Amino acid sequence: MLSYKEALEYIHGLTKFGIRLGLDRIKKLLEILGNPQEGIKILHVAGTNGKGSTCAMIDSILRAAGYRVGLYTSPYLEVFNERIKVGGRNIPDDDIARLTEKVKSAVEEMEKKGWGVPTEFEVVTALGFLYFKEQKVDFLVLEVGMGGRFDATNVITPLVSVITPISYDHQQYLGNTLTEIAREKCGIIKPGRVTVTAPQDKEAMMVIDETCKKLSSPLVKVETEASYRLLEWGVDGQTFNLKTSKREYDRLKIRLLGDHQLDNAATAVVAVEALQSCGIDIPSEVVRKGLAEARWPGRLEILRQNPYVLIDGAHNPAGVKVLKEAILKYFPGKRIILVIGILNDKDYMNMLEEIIPIAQSVVSTRPDSPRALSAAELAESIKRLPFERTPDICSSDDIKEAVDAALKMATPDDVVVFAGSLYLVGKVRSLLKN
Repeated sequence: MLSYKEALEYIHGLTKFGIRLGLDRIKKLLEILGNPQEGIKILHVAGTNGKGSTCAMIDSILRAAGYRVGLYTSPYLEVFNERIKVGGRNIPDDDIARLTEKVKSAVEEMEKKGWGVPTEFEVVTALGFLYFKEQKVDFLVLEVGMGGRFDATNVITPLVSVITPISYDHQQYLGNTLTEIAREKCGIIKPGRVTVTAPQDKEAMMVIDETCKKLSSPLVKVETEASYRLLEWGVDGQTFNLKTSKREYDRLKIRLLGDHQLDNAATAVVAVEALQSCGIDIPSEVVRKGLAEARWPGRLEILRQNPYVLIDGAHNPAGVKVLKEAILKYFPGKRIILVIGILNDKDYMNMLEEIIPIAQSVVSTRPDSPRALSAAELAESIKRLPFERTPDICSSDDIKEAVDAALKMATPDDVVVFAGSLYLVGKVRSLLKN
């Protein structure tokens, strides 16, 4: 049998086949494996930003209700196992090894029959479905990898489809306009099943409206069905009142920072309430407990104080804008030392234009990915920006060196921010925790 290490080598070895959107391969693979995705109660979540946080909150609420819940997300921050969880616990190494062996045999059968080789994401998705089936989960909170229509997760009929804010990312695969991108995301909407959408740009909302009408999918819009009022906020979390068309919740608490997390929390609550259409009612006290216990590492997460050390996986212009607003809100007047690393297929010039003006010092580095910009390329890109004042810049391809350099230049009153890619943030999190 494969060892855990060999299993991961096999899975990651499939990256050479790249990203190939489409459902034929995953359907064949799952068919050989006995269609483990069938018969699972699923909430399917697509969108550009906020997918992970929304999934984490839905998962936490359902677990607080006493259900056995599977959670499938990507990418991972520190260890691969984070992508597949049951009951809040990562899939064990032994199960990854055992199930990868099973999936590998199915892949070999596909090759023999000339059906092609699945991508890395397709193999991981199949592995996840096998595990969730074995674990007899009551619910699965399933995050789309990319897009929706041709994403490997889109082989199921969910109880509820959830769409978080849609913005620009992965244009080379999903299209260059918000309308085109929204069409891909709306691929998860299924006939007759409830769709819940977070607040959206007008262009994206028009596509969601259109798709739901065409498929007779009851549409629940968070911006019209729910309203909230922020009561207290600080680096320890946020307290707010939430009123939905079904209930009123007083003094809900979340540990997640940033105004956008209130939209995500409202979306999660409305998605859970939508289960009432399937006869599943989650009491309001359970919702309260689930939100208070929800965690989503690597997103506006404070790892240290004196100086504050903040990590955030903002990896597209919309995410970086949210990060900038949060820094200005939570740390007004503080000196900001920014450590940034970005992948070369991202809209990095727009990201830099947004975030660089609030930093007094910048350390550019290279995320742990073959798609990463080098630290030198990133530093040059920053210098080319037409700002009156360019911050002090130093660079190192070595993430540990970049972390050490930033911490060394910080005084207890400063804020050190790590951002630009989850591949950077995950590595920084591991380094600082150890």
